[in-house]
Amino acid sequence: MTCYDRRDLGLLLLRLGAGGVLAAHGTQKLFGWFGGHGLEGTGQFMESVGYAPGKASATAAGLAEAGGGVLLALGLATPAAGAAAAGAMAGAAAVHAPNGFFAQGGGYEYAATLGLTTAGLAITGPGRLSLDHALGHSVDQSWMVPTALGVTAAVTAAVVGMRNRRLRKREEGEQEALFD
Repeated sequence: MTCYDRRDLGLLLLRLGAGGVLAAHGTQKLFGWFGGHGLEGTGQFMESVGYAPGKASATAAGLAEAGGGVLLALGLATPAAGAAAAGAMAGAAAVHAPNGFFAQGGGYEYAATLGLTTAGLAITGPGRLSLDHALGHSVDQSWMVPTALGVTAAVTAAVVGMRNRRLRKREEGEQEALFD
């Protein structure tokens, strides 16, 4: 049957919206497009918030966002694309978490929303209006979903954990001595 239903159209809209936003954010990091700071500026920022080395962290985040976003928008390799984007958003949420939930106060609301959307797309699949469907789901197999999400969760936990240790060490170094 070739008739598309509401689910297919809804998934297309989610993929285009979330994928487009992520692709734009990733190209800000990688190329300085759309008012971004490119790898140098983003690398310096990443270093300042505890992700080291900064330039490598900026490259990884930019590739996960831009690559994951483009692949999601196309509906290609959806499990891997959604997982990569969700991992990048978990890393961003860690930076914003001390500011609370709401984005207006610098919180993690925006990153969490994009991360949950992309994880949901990785699990649900791209729908029939996608390259995955057109290619017979050769890079969208059911076993790929838990694999992609599991690997991404492990890598993200390790990276965020190392960042948190770096920040704790930095804070310990800035404390004043109790006794002279």
